[in-house]
Amino acid sequence: MPHRHLETLDAALAAAATTPLADFKNCIKAGATTLADRFAAGESATTLVRARADFIDRILSRAWQAHIPVDARAALIAVGGYGRGELHPASDVDVLILTRDDPEALAAPIGELVMFLWDIGLEIGHSVRSLAQTLEEAEADVTVITNLMESRHLAGEPGLFDTLRTLTGPDKLWPSDQFFAAKIAEQQDRHRKFGDTAYNLEPNIKENPGGLRDIQMIDWVAKRHFGAQRMSGLVEHGFLTDAEYKALKSGQALLWRIRFALHLLTGRHEDRLLFEHQRELARQFGYEDDDNNLAVEQFMQRYYRTVMELNRLNEMLLQLFQEAILLAGQPEQIVPINKRFQARNGYLEVTNPGIFARYPLALLEVFLVFQQHPELTGVRASTIRLIRAHRHLVDKRFRADIKSRALFMEIFRESTGLTHTLRRMNRYGVLARYIPAFGNIVGRMQYDLYHVYTVDEHTLTLIRNLRRFSVPEFAHEFPECSTVFAEIPKPELLYLAGLFHDIAKGRGGNHSELGAEDAWAFCKQHHLSDYDTGLVSWLVRSHLIMSATAQRKDIEDPEVVQAFAASVGDPNRLRYLYLLTVADMRATAPHRWNSWKNALLKQLYNTTLAALQRGLDNPQAQDELIQRRRAEAMRLLTERGYPEADIIDIWVLLDVDYFMHSTPDEIAWHTGRVLDIGPPDTPLVELRAESHRGCTEIFVYSRDRERLFAHTTALLDQLGLNVQGARIQTLDDGRAMNSYYVLDQDHDTIGGARDHREIISTLQTGLAHPERFEPAPNQRMPRQIKSFLTPPRARFVQDETNSRTELLLTATDRRGLLSRVGQIFTRHDIQLIAAKVSTSGAIVEDTFLISNRDGTPVNDPELQRSLIEAIEEALSIDD
Repeated sequence: MPHRHLETLDAALAAAATTPLADFKNCIKAGATTLADRFAAGESATTLVRARADFIDRILSRAWQAHIPVDARAALIAVGGYGRGELHPASDVDVLILTRDDPEALAAPIGELVMFLWDIGLEIGHSVRSLAQTLEEAEADVTVITNLMESRHLAGEPGLFDTLRTLTGPDKLWPSDQFFAAKIAEQQDRHRKFGDTAYNLEPNIKENPGGLRDIQMIDWVAKRHFGAQRMSGLVEHGFLTDAEYKALKSGQALLWRIRFALHLLTGRHEDRLLFEHQRELARQFGYEDDDNNLAVEQFMQRYYRTVMELNRLNEMLLQLFQEAILLAGQPEQIVPINKRFQARNGYLEVTNPGIFARYPLALLEVFLVFQQHPELTGVRASTIRLIRAHRHLVDKRFRADIKSRALFMEIFRESTGLTHTLRRMNRYGVLARYIPAFGNIVGRMQYDLYHVYTVDEHTLTLIRNLRRFSVPEFAHEFPECSTVFAEIPKPELLYLAGLFHDIAKGRGGNHSELGAEDAWAFCKQHHLSDYDTGLVSWLVRSHLIMSATAQRKDIEDPEVVQAFAASVGDPNRLRYLYLLTVADMRATAPHRWNSWKNALLKQLYNTTLAALQRGLDNPQAQDELIQRRRAEAMRLLTERGYPEADIIDIWVLLDVDYFMHSTPDEIAWHTGRVLDIGPPDTPLVELRAESHRGCTEIFVYSRDRERLFAHTTALLDQLGLNVQGARIQTLDDGRAMNSYYVLDQDHDTIGGARDHREIISTLQTGLAHPERFEPAPNQRMPRQIKSFLTPPRARFVQDETNSRTELLLTATDRRGLLSRVGQIFTRHDIQLIAAKVSTSGAIVEDTFLISNRDGTPVNDPELQRSLIEAIEEALSIDD
């Protein structure tokens, strides 16, 4: 930071009778502008954070001299990040005002100083304590002692600061073993808050795993235990190699550059890489969109790979520290495993440092050994370092060795430990070396709200989900999947399909097709049979078809099920695909997985399995399906005492579509309520907490009228309920029997009698007074969704067999969407038959089954054009 601003300030101080507040403010403002200009010109953040700290040092020193008496027994001390001599543009300026005696004696001048610092525009984080108070606080709180370890004297009595440093040393307070144990616990708690992953969509570059705090953690331990004032001291103590030290400093430099730019961009202390900032930072860092990847995806991949490397180094170093600090002097217990590996105090290590150089296959064997010995706590840091140093030996020749291929497949065939093993292989860089295509997806983000993990993290989470299907103690999570899993003959084929399903992301073209080619080549190289190779390749190629069919097509329609069954071909493929689909959907957006999606996939699996077992040349007729459902519903109703003649009187008013899309239990429930009530004078609302569809079903029985669907969905929206699907049925005599399948805001079914009563009361009152219905006002768009606005698009697909039309809608998710679409249908005299809602992050992909009022398909070109224009206009984002 040029000193000309300070020289101007010094001149003003000398000439003024009082402290020139305006001159201080102007000096700070000019200094900040110079800092930003230097950054824009390409100067490194590493230089500039220290320059700003130096500049603020001088400001504070002058302010102290102007407010605090010369003979005051007090000192101004920089602490925390500022104490390290690091200040980003909007970082807090943390200081300790330390007094030798009771601070009250200096309360007036100290108060004036602090007020002055705020007035001139400094974000001051300050504490005022006596020496005795400071020592008491430091003894009680590890964060206080951590801040003091990084303190620097700025102004006031130097001897007081020296006394503080002496009295807070590790020989007086917080010996290094206690300090290390406390900081380890602190880091574990911090990592848990961020899901123990560095791959958050909007990461905190300071607090996230692999972030700046992890680097500081290493620095703190080095200072406390080794007395190293600089991280380079760890190289001298043998805890870091030169290459590792350079990787740490390089990672820190990137994170500092990002943080510096983020502070300038937002104008505030902001450590979160929010979506709205990621695009702009990618532009500032010089990234440009290409044919396969957005600039923001390239920028974030660099970030993720950096924090992953920092996370690896943090893990390795902390384990080394643990051995040197907590385990020092403890007796060692060595248990031989084979010629190459042994366990030392529960940690796996090589028997000598030359193992990997002499026998490169051990680079795979180490993971298999760890997998086969669940009693092991981890891999020793020294061995981790050797793995990383020798991973270059996993080359083309290594991958072609039949022994290495056999070792890799053995890892996949082990009954336990696969998930942890693959995560470890990924962290140490071996998985990407063995499967080079996997290296392309490491740290690769997909810039949307649907994929909450990077591609590699998503892939490993998917495999973790598959493994849980095989573990008895998790069978309660997905009983159907656990049952199906027990029926597949070779689980390793399922895991391989999971490993390859997204491996071609970011390469351009159809990632399913490209991934299937990669999977085929890999399986043949690893000597899988033609059938097994074909199955894995087919699963990768087809891994999206089951979710798309279940969520976007009418799976009650026998023809849809028959077509899907034909694409699958046989029950064995179906079992593998079902398990892969459930695991994939849960690993894509775990918080968006819900019982509705589970029920859709389960239903499609069961009906497809029945079709395959019946034979593809013997499809189930629609008439046969309806006849069976009516017969079972009649049995249920007559057992409850309803006369058969009365039941038939209701059923003759219903169309075929109702029976095709309703289960016998639903038909019996609806019919029973209609018979109980008779013609409805006012709307009746009934609720079933959990239907077989995985949702709460809300049944609305009333006289049909215009905007009934729009009004109902608006009320459901006001109640904070998420509509997953709807069936709209109008009897021939003008009564409406509508069912809405909903989940609450936590994607759960609605529990609790009080909630049920509130929903029923709100709907019945609202629907009884249609004159009070007002379209929902435009809701403020959530911050995250604003970064992923999707222009609304609608198109039509004709279902000639069932004489109806599908309207496929893609748009940005927003409150009141269904109600708006319903109002448009009313204005265009369109009859809604059913709606299926599918939300992928910020995007909805909804399907509406519609017809004209007379039941004919909506195939008039002018009417279609008018509908599309109205929908796209109503759902366009203006704010």
